[in-house]
Amino acid sequence: MPKKILLSGAKGRMGQAIQSIAHNHDCLISHPIDLGDDPSPLIEQCDAVIDFSLRDATLPLANLAADHGKPMVIGTTGHENEEKEKITRLSERIPMVWAGNFSTGVNLLFFLTQKAAEVLDGKSDFDPEVIEMHHRLKKDAPSGTADRLLEILKESRNLTDDELVHGRQGMVGERKDNEIGSHALRGGDVVGEHTVMFAGSGERIELTHRATDRVIFAAGALRATNWVTTQPPGLYSMQDVLGLTA
Repeated sequence: MPKKILLSGAKGRMGQAIQSIAHNHDCLISHPIDLGDDPSPLIEQCDAVIDFSLRDATLPLANLAADHGKPMVIGTTGHENEEKEKITRLSERIPMVWAGNFSTGVNLLFFLTQKAAEVLDGKSDFDPEVIEMHHRLKKDAPSGTADRLLEILKESRNLTDDELVHGRQGMVGERKDNEIGSHALRGGDVVGEHTVMFAGSGERIELTHRATDRVIFAAGALRATNWVTTQPPGLYSMQDVLGLTA
């Protein structure tokens, strides 16, 4: 029997992509909901919850899923730190996969960035920068994927958010050794492009992923849904789903 899924954000781009291929992943979007719909009467009838909605909708839906013991996959991004902490705590009660990007290629990019960052650490003369581009309708910046790449770089160099520089303008002075640059480009219908650059003296290393079809994210989200329903409570990433370890 296919897994019955309550999908929040069903009318959005990702929601529509998930619905278009759900049958290929042994899933049935039995309860598609969107802004203004009440999931409360439906939650008991599903096997899992997928959230690709708006950031304000994630926490109430996660609370509902936790109260009813329903595994959850979250692809919504742009949450404030306080919201993230509250949602994360709910993973103590249910298994939860939360990722800024569900594509296999992007998660390989995370893995390779981790490996490169270990070699090109703060003692090297390589300066890390993250550049991302998305369609003109995307609301948050940096993207969830770029945020994860920045986290990897920060962790590798023991830096904090204070060392992040989001774009540059005016007489900013020379680049600091402990600086990580982040640049968000928006325009057209770009699905998603991410580049991690390590710029050294006389050489430069670039790791790039380009997405050309949103269906890759939908396939990853459905793969994560099938996986999370077999896991104990906890917070998981797509690295866990794919079996990638840094």
